[in-house]
Amino acid sequence: MGSQALPPVSVLELIGRWQFAPVVTGFVALAAGLYLWGVLRVRRRHPARPWPLYRTVLFMGGLAVIVIATQSGVGSYDNVLFWDHMVQHLLLMMVAPPLLVVGQPVTLLLHASRNPLHTWTKNLLRSRVVTWITWPPFGVALYVGVIVGTHLTGFMNVVLSNDTVHEAEHVLYLVAGYLYFLPLLGREPIRWRVSYPTRIFLLFIAMPVDAFTGLALGSESGNPFPALARDRPGWAPSPLSDVHIGGAVMWVGGAGLMFVLMMTVFFAWSRETRADGGLGWLETARRANFAARVGAQRQDGASGDQPLPAVSADDTESLDEDDEHLAAYNAYLARLNQQHDR
Repeated sequence: MGSQALPPVSVLELIGRWQFAPVVTGFVALAAGLYLWGVLRVRRRHPARPWPLYRTVLFMGGLAVIVIATQSGVGSYDNVLFWDHMVQHLLLMMVAPPLLVVGQPVTLLLHASRNPLHTWTKNLLRSRVVTWITWPPFGVALYVGVIVGTHLTGFMNVVLSNDTVHEAEHVLYLVAGYLYFLPLLGREPIRWRVSYPTRIFLLFIAMPVDAFTGLALGSESGNPFPALARDRPGWAPSPLSDVHIGGAVMWVGGAGLMFVLMMTVFFAWSRETRADGGLGWLETARRANFAARVGAQRQDGASGDQPLPAVSADDTESLDEDDEHLAAYNAYLARLNQQHDR
């Protein structure tokens, strides 16, 4: 359907107008079928511990967002209205990927599969290529590069003029978003284990990128994308106004979505039950340093009136008994106070 044939955009048009994209439909149907196959297989193999329903719902929600972004009215108007194009970008890069990540499809595959598929999947996860592309700094760099490179360069003109490049751009957004959010929101069995403070920081540093891109688009004095002016319907805003609105969508929408994701990570951190409290290597190093200092104080004050409680080798290595460590910490402080009074 040409842009001239589209009626003026409205909420009803965005919701009720649909177009068929066979490649997207095939991909979504295949992904949904394989995921549900894994869910049923895990239920048969482990009836006492079936696959969590909420993960299935979230994964299917991610697939639904892909369909909405490409085949609903959002996808119908993405070549006509720049601001609609930006809404589509946010859906494909900041909404669908987090939902897919939290659905943990790789973990489901490992639970549902047997050899040789199970072993092949484990070896793939341990490969250098997967280790590199799931490295958190790589995900951040890819996210920043895609946001800036596809919005602040002439690439958008190519996208608006070439349907193949346009479809490839959709794939790029999904892949970049998935690799960025995978180590920050997911618990897949990849090599990298990121502490909660680091996750929040890596999410936070992406907000200025979205804001900068939105502000740059909103401050344009001329139409940066000449392709927007081609076959433009009469009811549409001017190309420059359209770009300004799109910049606002990127700025406000991107910051809002990132804030929600940061709060989600913070909530997960508050419910963390691991011994290190989700602080990863930082907390482990702190506790190990504390255990070493307690041992040193015990040796230095061996001749004192009140010796410190012993710290076992298991405590130093695992640090799993919180009550014992709290008692040791209190004794350590008491010992320091006694030495100061003397």
